[in-house]
This record gives sequence, structure tokens and C-alpha cells, in this order.
Amino acid sequence: DGGAIYIDSEGTFRPERVSEIAEARGLSPRGALERIMYARVSGAEELEAAVKEVPRIIRDHGIKLVVVDSIIAPYRAEFIGREALQERQQRLLRLLHELKETAEEHRLPVIVTNHVVSIPNPFLEERLMAAGGNAVAHSTTHRVMLYRKGERRFARIVDSPSLPPREVEFRIERGGVV
Repeated sequence: DGGAIYIDSEGTFRPERVSEIAEARGLSPRGALERIMYARVSGAEELEAAVKEVPRIIRDHGIKLVVVDSIIAPYRAEFIGREALQERQQRLLRLLHELKETAEEHRLPVIVTNHVVSIPNPFLEERLMAAGGNAVAHSTTHRVMLYRKGERRFARIVDSPSLPPREVEFRIERGGVV
């Protein structure tokens, strides 16, 4: 009974996919799309400005879900090199803090996607880690890693205050995630 906000920093939102999922679930594709407030942002400053507007949009439009896809992309593109790392992490932390406060204040889920980076160390068991480092790791409540093994897809709970580590296989079908 509510809408969603989708903030897209990578241009990956596909309305036709939302329509397909809605139709497969017996919902009106047009109605589903009308309930999604979409914002395409092209940089860190635009992302930060969009996030500042989220609380107002939640109040004005009955929003029940906020998605930021991807939280790290603009920062990785704009803050290159070690000399920019401190500013990047501070701005990223501030943004994540705003999103967490919004989630708590409005009692709704905020989902952020992130990139992974490879750690070139053959002695480590886990060679992938979340981009954004501790800023992202400590600012999120539940972290889930999505990955593939061949044609199979898996979701693994990496960290959660209330859920044990677990891994499940999933598929993406016409009607969404199964």
C-alpha cells in the first residue's frame, strides 16, 4: 500500500522489468510504475542532494521502501587515489548516516547496493570485499553478498545483528526473485 523511491547512480533501472514482474504477480504494471519515484543521479553531489529530499518525499507520497543503486559508484568515480580517500569516506559516511536515520525515523527499509573489490592475496579465504570499506560495513544493519557460481546465483548473509550466517540459492524469473 505504499510507493518506493529508487535512486539510480548507474542507469540500471528498467521500467519494463517492473512491468513484467507486476504482471506476473497479478498487479497493474502501470500502477506499479506510478508508485515508484525514480531519480537518476550522475555524481556524488547529485546523490547527496537526492538523499536529502528523501524524508520529504516519504511524508508527501506514502513511501514504504527506499533503494539506492549503487551507493558507492559516484564516489569511486569522483574520488580517485589515496589523497581523495579521506574526503570520499567522510562524505560516504555522512550519506549512509542520513539514510540510516531516515530508515529509523520512518520505520521503513532502505536498501543500498554496493560494488565488491578483489583482494589479490592468495592466503585469504575470502578474496572479495565490499567497496567503501568500513564506512559501508559499519553503517548498514544487514549485509548480503550476491554472487554466481556458473549459472547458479546465491545470496549469503555476511553480517547481521539478528540473523545467523546463511547462504541460499535463488533464481531471477519473469515474476522476480524466487
